[in-house]
Amino acid sequence: MNVAVRTTNAPVDAGALKLQAARLRGKIIEMSHAAQAAHLASSLSCADVLTAAYWHVLNVDPEKPRDPLRDRFILSKGHAAAALYATLAMKGYFPMEELDTYCKDGGRLAEHPPANLLPGVEAATGSLGHGLPLGCGMALSGRIKGESFRVFALLSDGENNEGSVWESAMFAAAQKLENVCVIVDYNKWQATARSNETLMLAPLRDKWQAFGWDAHEIDGHDVRALAEVMQRIPNGSGKPVALIAHTVKGKGVSFMEDDNNWHYRAPTAEEVVKAHKELGLQ
Repeated sequence: MNVAVRTTNAPVDAGALKLQAARLRGKIIEMSHAAQAAHLASSLSCADVLTAAYWHVLNVDPEKPRDPLRDRFILSKGHAAAALYATLAMKGYFPMEELDTYCKDGGRLAEHPPANLLPGVEAATGSLGHGLPLGCGMALSGRIKGESFRVFALLSDGENNEGSVWESAMFAAAQKLENVCVIVDYNKWQATARSNETLMLAPLRDKWQAFGWDAHEIDGHDVRALAEVMQRIPNGSGKPVALIAHTVKGKGVSFMEDDNNWHYRAPTAEEVVKAHKELGLQ
């Protein structure tokens, strides 16, 4: 039997969330420039998901990062670590000044999330296909111990190429882990090619549904819709939930959007200024 999990129907302040998403994108761009780090566009495509989660949905407390009853958010697409680090710093898990150490020798903010170093980081990820299996284990452990929390796992679309994703998808459905929610950042790119040219993901919602999940397609940049759907997990279906979030790589900055060169490029100082202006931060 599943343990009842806290949900909320609190009204969504879409204006505040959009402003926060713009600020988050601005900080991610600054970090990429300062560190000359890759994966900027992949971080920008999931900024709205992180904003909806951390500023509206998750039952978490930065002062109690190991609270056993906290909701878990796993960034399975660990190459978007800059987005997670900026989010956690903005939420008060660690000082904003530490973001200046991103990808620096001796610092805690590695290019992919490390294990057991940073408060708020639930798992070491980056080797794709690990986040959902870990999340399923957390959810089952919580059920066994009678702990009430939810698990959200953010996957890249290319990550759906991994067999471990589908093994854990079958496991979650079999165990009726209705407090587990997968969000697929479906930005249609992976590394150097279109996702559906590498392996045929489409129709992705139908695939998740066929594996026993309550699967839905959603605009991954509509923070109101994201917040409203995610806050109702579990949703009464008795199944784990998969949100296929249609996104744009590099979202928020016109000269980065859907341009896969920004999978590896870092912005110049001039491009940082230009991006900030487009985001309304100057």
